Amino acid sequence: MSDLPTPIPADLARLRGSIDNIDAALVYLLAERFKATQQVGVLKATSGLPASDPAREEQQVARLRELARTADLDPVFAEKFLAFIVEEVIRHHEAIAEDHARGV
Repeated sequence: MSDLPTPIPADLARLRGSIDNIDAALVYLLAERFKATQQVGVLKATSGLPASDPAREEQQVARLRELARTADLDPVFAEKFLAFIVEEVIRHHEAIAEDHARGV
């Protein structure tokens, strides 16, 4: 039995490289999104607005589902992905509001 690694086909290596690049772009896009939502959290806290905005969240779900359909992505997956992000954003907004209330 040989300990040498099995060669990877060139097409597989190319596709994996593309996936790695897309993953990196997603991470940086998520970082930018969270920078913006942090600013929203500060504005909400200083304006006395609640951390969660169910009407906005509902609009975003509908918008994302439609974007997913046009991009040929499963809308259910897209909605789950957005729900995960929104849950984290709300957690951040609640923490910002608590800090603001304590004068931090």
